[in-house]
Amino acid sequence: MKITYLAASIGLVLLTSACSQESATTGMAQTQVPTAQSSQTVTEQNPFFAPYNTYLEIPDFSKIKPEHYLPAFERAIGEQQAEINAIINNKEAASFANTIEAMEFSGNLLAKVQGVFFNLTSADTNDELRAISKQVSPLLSAANDDIMLNDALFQRVNAVYQAPDPSLTPAQQKLLTDTYQSFVRGGANLNEQDKIKLRDFNQRLDSLSLEFGDNLLAETNAYELIISKKEDLAGLPANVIAAAAETAKQKGLTDQWIFTTQKPSITPFLTYADNRELRKQIFEAYVARGNNNNANDNKQILATMAALRAVRAALLGYPTHAHLVLEERTAKTPENVYSLLNKVWPAALAQAQAEVATMQALINEQGQHFTLAAWDWDYYADKIRVAKYAFNEQDTRPYFSLENTLQGVFYTANKLFGITVKERHDLPKYHQDVRTFEVFDNDGKLLAIFMGDYFIRDSKRAGAWMNAYRPQYQMNGDTSVPIIVNVLNYPKGAPGEPSLLTFDEASTLFHEFGHALHGMLSNVQYRSQAGTAVPRDYVEFPSQVMENWMTEPEVLAQFAKHYQTGEVIPTELVAKIQAASKFNQGFATVEYMAATKLDLDWHTLTTPKPQDAAKFEAESLANMGLIKEIVPRYRSTYFSHIFAGGYSAGYYSYLWSDILGADAYEAFKENGIFDEKTATAFRHYILSQGGSADPMMLYQQFRGKEAGIEPLLRSRGLLAH
Repeated sequence: MKITYLAASIGLVLLTSACSQESATTGMAQTQVPTAQSSQTVTEQNPFFAPYNTYLEIPDFSKIKPEHYLPAFERAIGEQQAEINAIINNKEAASFANTIEAMEFSGNLLAKVQGVFFNLTSADTNDELRAISKQVSPLLSAANDDIMLNDALFQRVNAVYQAPDPSLTPAQQKLLTDTYQSFVRGGANLNEQDKIKLRDFNQRLDSLSLEFGDNLLAETNAYELIISKKEDLAGLPANVIAAAAETAKQKGLTDQWIFTTQKPSITPFLTYADNRELRKQIFEAYVARGNNNNANDNKQILATMAALRAVRAALLGYPTHAHLVLEERTAKTPENVYSLLNKVWPAALAQAQAEVATMQALINEQGQHFTLAAWDWDYYADKIRVAKYAFNEQDTRPYFSLENTLQGVFYTANKLFGITVKERHDLPKYHQDVRTFEVFDNDGKLLAIFMGDYFIRDSKRAGAWMNAYRPQYQMNGDTSVPIIVNVLNYPKGAPGEPSLLTFDEASTLFHEFGHALHGMLSNVQYRSQAGTAVPRDYVEFPSQVMENWMTEPEVLAQFAKHYQTGEVIPTELVAKIQAASKFNQGFATVEYMAATKLDLDWHTLTTPKPQDAAKFEAESLANMGLIKEIVPRYRSTYFSHIFAGGYSAGYYSYLWSDILGADAYEAFKENGIFDEKTATAFRHYILSQGGSADPMMLYQQFRGKEAGIEPLLRSRGLLAH
């Protein structure tokens, strides 16, 4: 799933934004507040306590060791608290500059440490980092509560909010409003007894979230389908077999093949393996993750989290956790989200049921005597795709090497926004597989550092996402150079061979670079408003738009070239891709929406009692009318987006953003896919302003109207004819 790093509202940004402390190159060094721990010896030993002295202050990964994190977090929390105390003790009347802006620019060391630590716990973790996470989580939760529940600080914020300075810029006015609302939503108006309760809820939820994620990673890494008989590989493409052999080799096995529940392994197996029993085995292992009644079981954890979230929401004065979350999203209420889902669900479900009938007919025609099951879907959908469109997605792999696709992404960004990307081989990186690039604007000015981390490894969580080691922002008249990373999970090619992607995997590369552009083209004053620091149901929008260029013949002709012959992808294959693009959209939409409805059902609970997780999920799926042949994209026990990430009550965001994306791309189709005026407007209103203005206002300024749902339904082939 395409997932991105998101900055939170201002109160949490002070503790969770992924940005660096200083940049000697950009003149952004910050004054450190002395603490009991800041001796000369500690400063020399801990790389976080001094400038990195690297190019553009890129984190000096080679010097950062696990033992540095906890002391750095402790000192950073102390420094920020000292900065907050200075704001509280300021004898001058509260103003935007000495209160709101001073808060915004506090916590630089903490942001610097977190920018490294939480990126690595996602992309290159280990037992030591996981253990540190469990120590750090309650410290950060308590420190954040110390700020958000500080009455003296809130009184200063409230004073500025109640009498705002009319000379504030729109971005400053939004920062003021967001800051005030974050305090209120963070419990500033609670009495002291309820504040103690809130602190406890927050710390328990943070710890449970970490435990959920650790369990899921362990479950995913634990399962292996080991195949010893060549006949059990029937139907699988040669490259898939080779990758499985390489996995087995890495595990010390010869003449055997290993398949895992990682998407790049399980997806082709379910799609091509003729052995139905083995498809069933690996599918059931995948959907049972976190639900095996073992040490890694997540049922009680997620049920407790849902109950705690319900109680916390009630304490803060909201009907449900979903109401609390959605208040600051563009959707505003869970009722609005359910309304949207109910508009799309009937057409999607009807299409999915038609797809079931078509596949069952094929099974019957082949003389098979079984009813289509969930582990059969990908296999028979592919057979129908090949028969109906003469299109096999594996035929696309030779034309989408990782290297060529990267060049296609960079070509598209250059044509749209004039930016150029230059690879560097001498910059710091956290793993040998990471690639590093400089990104230049159309006037030759350095815009950003971009990192690409593309290959599967056990130390990396599943999925695809964008993070910021440092966002773009301004301080003391200087602008920071953002450090942006895309993290994906592609299988490496066989020794001496390139990594070859399917069309869908290549599309994901375009998607994630859309997030990266959101971070790299940011042009705001405040880091809490930079890049992807927008409502979660808006953040996927720029990346959804970026995917569209992937399907354009003009773009494909530039980079989709056979990795051996250099032949441009044949026009007839492109035509097949486009013709098949609406195929199986009933399934794709329903499996996604089932997960979305499950998320909302968990987070519109009002009871403080933890539910029986298995029973609750079964009832939720039955109530929505999900057909038995489809399993939600994420079942509760491995739904990391909502129980180990930031998407609780927000998984609908992908559909919400896709509506905007489909509507926005029509502007390019109307004016030309590389129309300079449209691209300039998109960069100005959508990519550069981050969270400095109301996102829906920005969208209407770009598009000249509100987004309609018809372009999305049309793009998925779900409109009634």
